[in-house]
Amino acid sequence: MNQVIRVPLPKKQLIQKTTTNVLKWFFFGLVVFIIYFPLIIITLQSVNDSATGRSFMGFTLKWYVQMFQNEQLMESISVTITMAVLATVISVIFGTIASIGIHSLSTKRRKRAILLNNVPVLNADIVTGVFLMLMLQGVSIVLPGVQVFGYFSMLFAHIFFCTPYVVLSILPKLNEIDNNLFDAALDLGCRPKDALLKVIIPSIKAGIISGALIAFTMSIDDFVISYMTSGSGVMNFSMWLYSIKNPFRNNSMQLASAYNTIISVGTLLILIIYNLLKARKKKGVSH
Repeated sequence: MNQVIRVPLPKKQLIQKTTTNVLKWFFFGLVVFIIYFPLIIITLQSVNDSATGRSFMGFTLKWYVQMFQNEQLMESISVTITMAVLATVISVIFGTIASIGIHSLSTKRRKRAILLNNVPVLNADIVTGVFLMLMLQGVSIVLPGVQVFGYFSMLFAHIFFCTPYVVLSILPKLNEIDNNLFDAALDLGCRPKDALLKVIIPSIKAGIISGALIAFTMSIDDFVISYMTSGSGVMNFSMWLYSIKNPFRNNSMQLASAYNTIISVGTLLILIIYNLLKARKKKGVSH
């Protein structure tokens, strides 16, 4: 039986390899630290007993209790979450339909449609916000008796800037599937609606999920566009935090840190559970 004889590396190459590995892991750790350092600080602030948050005075959970007791904060959180969920669902529906429509166009028309879709993505938030505000003001002039600005105007704005990101996430998946897949489903007896729902949609599921995650992330922390398209009395969390001139007064910073910690930890747990289930499913398929 042949044995593999391992020849030790020369001392110079061994030093270079060790140095490379150390620098690689050091750089990786530094990047992870920079990314998660704000989350660590926010989490520490949420359990800090200090009223100002400028120094750590001990461990406490009272800010989480007070967060649920603050009516204005809870109302802004409710607006934020419901707005993000509705904007995500509606923009995913619109984006999926638009993506399939764009994919079915000729090459020349497809490029034009993608260019038009990319305009809201490339625009600065302030430009999009001003445009939507002026458009809504025009509607209020045409319909003087209708309250245009409010929850639904903000929801419309969120759908407007989330949908292009969904389209950009789905189009690459549509390009990966066989163009004859839809026709093959029709030839096998599927109706157009069934072929779309049972063949095309499952094939682009990964792109739809990615688009939904991007849309939710874009919506839940938006400030500029929300501020310009909302009505009086309607605030999301970012607008509530902006309305407090001094966040270190009235324990506002600690309450905001408690909310951000819940959102961040909840998101992290969802991603971990999703990846574990995906890995388990892949492992079951391989066996």
